[in-house]
Amino acid sequence: MSVLSGSSILVTGATGSFGKAFLGHALANLDPQRIVVFSRDELKQYEVRQMFGDDPRLRFFIGDIRDRERLARAMHGVDHVVHAAALKQVDTAEYNPSEYVATNINGSQNVIDAAINAGVQRVVALSTDKASSPINLYGATKLVADKLFIAGNHYAATHPTRFAVVRYGNVMGSRGSVVPLFRRLNAEGRSLPITDKRMTRFWITLDAAVRFVVDSFDVMQGGELFVPRIPSMRILDLVEAVAPDAPTHEMGMRPGEKLHEEMIAADDSRRTLRFPDRYVVQPVVASWGYQTPPGGERVADGFNYRSDNNDLWLEVDEMSALLEEK
Repeated sequence: MSVLSGSSILVTGATGSFGKAFLGHALANLDPQRIVVFSRDELKQYEVRQMFGDDPRLRFFIGDIRDRERLARAMHGVDHVVHAAALKQVDTAEYNPSEYVATNINGSQNVIDAAINAGVQRVVALSTDKASSPINLYGATKLVADKLFIAGNHYAATHPTRFAVVRYGNVMGSRGSVVPLFRRLNAEGRSLPITDKRMTRFWITLDAAVRFVVDSFDVMQGGELFVPRIPSMRILDLVEAVAPDAPTHEMGMRPGEKLHEEMIAADDSRRTLRFPDRYVVQPVVASWGYQTPPGGERVADGFNYRSDNNDLWLEVDEMSALLEEK
């Protein structure tokens, strides 16, 4: 049984792709006392109510994580928090940096403070592969957010609240996925745009991402950065899986885009343990009683976890089968 079972849960950004998948999983498998759906878009909240048939266990809060007082009200009586709210578009961040700082950094600090003040037990914040060795503003704001959540354990050391971070790669089926675009252009008989034919990416399904987050609540002490061991894929293999024999053209990498994604930097290797299903990057300093978990294997010094040096790969037929399930 998960620590989330029978508890009161708040999900920031709950009307996004991950949030909706988490709500469905929690309602079906965790028997929650209640789930607070916290987001700022009333239309999306209406759509979620329609999706789950006005389930009485759901509580809907219109609010923005930039608003500390609203967060404090929403977290009253909450046991656990999933922090999924963020601004995420790489290109948009380059033109609107202050907005990304206000949401991804200042908003994250608001979540931390509100959780401690409300006596929340455990908080898991969602990160991104772009936060590892960031080269764009979005990734930089998420790296700061990751460090804020880890440091939040220092502030909460005499309180029950503990914080951990989950970092994973591209999510199949999310709003930001390139798959719907490829399908639409192929249906229209148009060439598919490829930024660079050498490109590789990590890939995880929404269901797997949700299960990984739930599992992380169960094993966290506070201060961990959890990274799932997930497969990589080649962009040309993805094209073949989505639209076999479709014409393609290279358009060059966009500002702030990497040829290969990274989830653990080499400088973090000395603090990284490998488990069968995940890597755990341990905190640099742990004043709240963190202890190294048993059963992990220390990775080699200088190890980095990138989409091009991964030991797990999705082939075309595997991607095709996964896409048919969506």
